[in-house]
Amino acid sequence: MSLNRVASDNLSSEASSCANLSAEKTLARGLEALGMACPEEIKRQLMAFIELLHKWNRVYNLTAIRDKPKMVTLHLLESMAVAPFLCGTEVLDVGSGAGLPGVPLALLLPERRFVLIDSNAKKTRFLHQAKAELGLTNLTIETARVEDLPVTQTFDTVISRAFTSISQFMLTSGAHCKPSGVIIAMKGEYPVAELQAMPGAYAVKAVLRLSVPFLNAQRHIVKIVPPPQAPSR
Repeated sequence: MSLNRVASDNLSSEASSCANLSAEKTLARGLEALGMACPEEIKRQLMAFIELLHKWNRVYNLTAIRDKPKMVTLHLLESMAVAPFLCGTEVLDVGSGAGLPGVPLALLLPERRFVLIDSNAKKTRFLHQAKAELGLTNLTIETARVEDLPVTQTFDTVISRAFTSISQFMLTSGAHCKPSGVIIAMKGEYPVAELQAMPGAYAVKAVLRLSVPFLNAQRHIVKIVPPPQAPSR
Protein backbone atom coordinates (compact mmCIF):
# COMPACT_ATOMS: atom_id res chain seq x y z
CA MET A 1 0.00 0.00 0.00
CA SER A 2 1.45 3.37 -1.02
CA LEU A 3 0.99 6.44 1.18
CA ASN A 4 1.90 9.91 -0.03
CA ARG A 5 1.72 13.21 1.82
CA VAL A 6 -0.44 15.50 -0.30
CA ALA A 7 -0.43 19.27 0.11
CA SER A 8 -3.80 20.87 0.79
CA ASP A 9 -3.71 22.88 -2.43
CA ASN A 10 -3.50 19.67 -4.46
CA LEU A 11 -6.82 18.50 -3.08
CA SER A 12 -8.79 21.73 -3.40
CA SER A 13 -10.52 20.47 -6.52
CA GLU A 14 -11.73 17.43 -4.59
CA ALA A 15 -13.17 19.42 -1.69
CA SER A 16 -16.66 19.55 -3.15
CA SER A 17 -19.96 17.84 -2.51
CA CYS A 18 -20.07 14.07 -3.05
CA ALA A 19 -23.89 14.08 -3.12
CA ASN A 20 -24.00 12.76 -6.69
CA LEU A 21 -21.54 9.94 -6.08
CA SER A 22 -22.18 6.53 -4.58
CA ALA A 23 -20.33 5.60 -1.41
CA GLU A 24 -18.10 3.25 -3.42
CA LYS A 25 -17.16 5.95 -5.94
CA THR A 26 -16.61 8.47 -3.15
CA LEU A 27 -14.14 6.05 -1.57
CA ALA A 28 -12.36 5.25 -4.83
CA ARG A 29 -11.97 8.89 -5.87
CA GLY A 30 -11.06 9.94 -2.35
CA LEU A 31 -8.27 7.36 -2.13
CA GLU A 32 -6.97 8.50 -5.50
CA ALA A 33 -6.98 12.14 -4.35
CA LEU A 34 -5.08 11.16 -1.21
CA GLY A 35 -2.47 9.38 -3.31
CA MET A 36 -3.20 6.01 -1.73
CA ALA A 37 -2.92 2.87 -3.84
CA CYS A 38 -5.35 0.59 -2.03
CA PRO A 39 -5.95 -3.10 -2.96
CA GLU A 40 -9.50 -3.99 -3.97
CA GLU A 41 -9.88 -6.32 -1.00
CA ILE A 42 -9.11 -3.47 1.41
CA LYS A 43 -11.63 -1.24 -0.40
CA ARG A 44 -14.26 -3.96 0.05
CA GLN A 45 -13.46 -4.21 3.75
CA LEU A 46 -13.65 -0.43 4.16
CA MET A 47 -17.09 -0.46 2.55
CA ALA A 48 -18.09 -3.42 4.72
CA PHE A 49 -17.18 -1.32 7.76
CA ILE A 50 -19.42 1.50 6.51
CA GLU A 51 -22.28 -0.96 5.93
CA LEU A 52 -21.84 -2.34 9.45
CA LEU A 53 -21.68 1.15 10.97
CA HIS A 54 -24.79 2.18 9.04
CA LYS A 55 -26.65 -0.92 10.25
CA TRP A 56 -25.68 -0.61 13.92
CA ASN A 57 -26.26 3.13 13.89
CA ARG A 58 -30.02 2.60 13.58
CA VAL A 59 -30.13 1.20 17.11
CA TYR A 60 -26.92 2.31 18.81
CA ASN A 61 -26.70 5.89 17.53
CA LEU A 62 -22.93 5.65 16.98
CA THR A 63 -22.69 8.66 14.67
CA ALA A 64 -24.85 11.62 13.66
CA ILE A 65 -24.00 10.94 10.01
CA ARG A 66 -26.62 8.75 8.29
CA ASP A 67 -25.76 9.17 4.61
CA LYS A 68 -23.29 6.53 3.36
CA PRO A 69 -21.27 8.77 0.98
CA LYS A 70 -20.92 11.31 3.79
CA MET A 71 -19.86 8.50 6.13
CA VAL A 72 -17.13 7.63 3.65
CA THR A 73 -15.92 11.24 3.57
CA LEU A 74 -16.20 12.09 7.26
CA HIS A 75 -15.24 8.73 8.70
CA LEU A 76 -13.09 6.80 6.21
CA LEU A 77 -11.29 9.49 4.22
CA GLU A 78 -10.73 11.79 7.20
CA SER A 79 -9.33 8.89 9.23
CA MET A 80 -7.06 7.63 6.46
CA ALA A 81 -5.76 11.13 5.70
CA VAL A 82 -3.69 10.95 8.90
CA ALA A 83 -1.95 7.69 7.91
CA PRO A 84 1.26 9.32 6.61
CA PHE A 85 1.79 11.05 9.95
CA LEU A 86 1.74 7.97 12.17
CA CYS A 87 4.96 6.92 13.87
CA GLY A 88 6.19 3.38 14.46
CA THR A 89 4.17 0.18 14.57
CA GLU A 90 2.09 0.48 17.75
CA VAL A 91 -0.82 2.94 17.83
CA LEU A 92 -3.24 3.87 20.61
CA ASP A 93 -6.58 5.39 19.52
CA VAL A 94 -8.00 7.21 22.56
CA GLY A 95 -11.76 7.69 22.83
CA SER A 96 -12.19 5.70 19.63
CA GLY A 97 -16.00 5.76 19.70
CA ALA A 98 -17.22 4.04 16.54
CA GLY A 99 -13.64 3.06 15.69
CA LEU A 100 -12.40 6.34 14.25
CA PRO A 101 -9.70 6.70 13.16
CA GLY A 102 -8.55 3.28 14.41
CA VAL A 103 -10.57 0.83 12.30
CA PRO A 104 -9.95 2.45 8.87
CA LEU A 105 -6.25 2.80 9.74
CA ALA A 106 -6.04 -0.84 10.90
CA LEU A 107 -7.53 -1.94 7.58
CA LEU A 108 -5.21 0.31 5.62
CA LEU A 109 -2.06 -0.61 7.59
CA PRO A 110 -2.25 -4.32 8.50
CA GLU A 111 1.44 -4.40 9.49
CA ARG A 112 0.77 -2.09 12.45
CA ARG A 113 -0.90 -2.91 15.76
CA PHE A 114 -3.79 -0.76 16.98
CA VAL A 115 -5.33 -0.54 20.42
CA LEU A 116 -8.74 1.18 20.51
CA ILE A 117 -9.93 2.36 23.91
CA ASP A 118 -13.33 3.76 24.87
CA SER A 119 -15.25 3.75 28.13
CA ASN A 120 -18.64 3.37 26.42
CA ALA A 121 -19.53 -0.34 26.40
CA LYS A 122 -22.16 0.17 23.70
CA LYS A 123 -19.50 1.48 21.33
CA THR A 124 -16.94 -1.18 22.16
CA ARG A 125 -19.56 -3.88 21.52
CA PHE A 126 -19.79 -2.50 18.01
CA LEU A 127 -16.00 -2.47 17.75
CA HIS A 128 -15.78 -6.14 18.76
CA GLN A 129 -18.35 -6.98 16.09
CA ALA A 130 -16.43 -4.97 13.48
CA LYS A 131 -13.18 -6.68 14.44
CA ALA A 132 -14.79 -10.13 14.08
CA GLU A 133 -16.55 -9.44 10.78
CA LEU A 134 -13.57 -7.71 9.18
CA GLY A 135 -11.00 -10.20 10.48
CA LEU A 136 -8.85 -7.50 12.07
CA THR A 137 -6.13 -9.50 13.83
CA ASN A 138 -4.05 -6.35 14.34
CA LEU A 139 -6.75 -4.72 16.48
CA THR A 140 -7.23 -4.82 20.27
CA ILE A 141 -10.25 -3.23 21.97
CA GLU A 142 -10.33 -1.98 25.54
CA THR A 143 -13.54 -0.98 27.35
CA ALA A 144 -12.02 1.43 29.83
CA ARG A 145 -10.98 4.98 30.48
CA VAL A 146 -7.51 5.73 29.17
CA GLU A 147 -6.55 6.67 32.74
CA ASP A 148 -7.10 3.02 33.67
CA LEU A 149 -4.41 1.72 31.30
CA PRO A 150 -1.14 0.82 33.05
CA VAL A 151 1.32 3.65 32.50
CA THR A 152 3.87 1.02 31.52
CA GLN A 153 1.82 0.36 28.37
CA THR A 154 3.32 2.76 25.81
CA PHE A 155 2.92 3.32 22.08
CA ASP A 156 4.75 4.87 19.14
CA THR A 157 1.69 6.96 18.25
CA VAL A 158 -1.10 8.13 20.53
CA ILE A 159 -3.98 9.65 18.55
CA SER A 160 -7.45 11.02 19.21
CA ARG A 161 -10.17 12.42 17.00
CA ALA A 162 -12.26 15.17 18.65
CA PHE A 163 -11.86 13.36 21.98
CA THR A 164 -11.31 16.27 24.35
CA SER A 165 -9.20 19.42 24.66
CA ILE A 166 -5.52 19.09 23.82
CA SER A 167 -4.47 19.84 27.40
CA GLN A 168 -6.83 17.18 28.78
CA PHE A 169 -5.64 14.75 26.11
CA MET A 170 -2.05 15.28 27.29
CA LEU A 171 -2.97 14.86 30.96
CA THR A 172 -4.88 11.61 30.44
CA SER A 173 -2.97 10.03 27.56
CA GLY A 174 0.47 11.63 27.20
CA ALA A 175 2.14 9.13 29.54
CA HIS A 176 1.29 6.34 27.08
CA CYS A 177 3.46 7.78 24.31
CA LYS A 178 7.04 6.57 24.05
CA PRO A 179 9.65 9.35 24.31
CA SER A 180 10.58 8.65 20.68
CA GLY A 181 6.93 8.69 19.55
CA VAL A 182 4.36 11.28 18.56
CA ILE A 183 0.99 12.38 19.92
CA ILE A 184 -1.59 13.44 17.32
CA ALA A 185 -4.74 15.42 18.11
CA MET A 186 -7.23 15.57 15.22
CA LYS A 187 -9.11 18.88 15.27
CA GLY A 188 -11.49 20.93 13.14
CA GLU A 189 -10.57 24.61 12.91
CA TYR A 190 -7.11 25.80 13.96
CA PRO A 191 -7.22 25.31 17.77
CA VAL A 192 -5.73 28.62 18.93
CA ALA A 193 -7.10 28.60 22.49
CA GLU A 194 -6.27 24.94 23.06
CA LEU A 195 -2.68 25.44 21.93
CA GLN A 196 -2.28 28.34 24.34
CA ALA A 197 -3.41 26.08 27.19
CA MET A 198 -0.93 23.28 26.40
CA PRO A 199 0.90 21.74 29.37
CA GLY A 200 4.47 23.06 29.49
CA ALA A 201 6.09 19.62 29.49
CA TYR A 202 4.90 18.94 25.94
CA ALA A 203 6.11 20.63 22.75
CA VAL A 204 4.04 21.23 19.60
CA LYS A 205 6.03 19.90 16.66
CA ALA A 206 3.60 21.10 13.98
CA VAL A 207 0.02 22.11 13.31
CA LEU A 208 -0.92 20.91 9.86
CA ARG A 209 -3.95 21.54 7.69
CA LEU A 210 -5.40 18.15 6.89
CA SER A 211 -6.88 17.79 3.44
CA VAL A 212 -9.90 15.52 3.19
CA PRO A 213 -11.39 14.97 -0.28
CA PHE A 214 -15.01 16.15 -0.69
CA LEU A 215 -14.97 17.96 2.65
CA ASN A 216 -15.64 21.72 2.66
CA ALA A 217 -14.60 22.21 6.27
CA GLN A 218 -11.35 22.80 8.07
CA ARG A 219 -9.44 19.90 9.55
CA HIS A 220 -6.11 20.11 11.36
CA ILE A 221 -3.77 17.76 13.12
CA VAL A 222 -1.60 18.85 16.02
CA LYS A 223 1.63 16.85 16.28
CA ILE A 224 3.03 16.88 19.79
CA VAL A 225 6.40 15.70 21.05
CA PRO A 226 6.34 14.04 24.48
CA PRO A 227 8.99 14.96 27.03
CA PRO A 228 11.99 12.58 27.46
CA GLN A 229 10.08 11.10 30.38
CA ALA A 230 6.33 11.68 30.22
CA PRO A 231 4.93 13.26 33.40
CA SER A 232 2.95 10.90 35.59
CA ARG A 233 -0.81 11.44 35.72
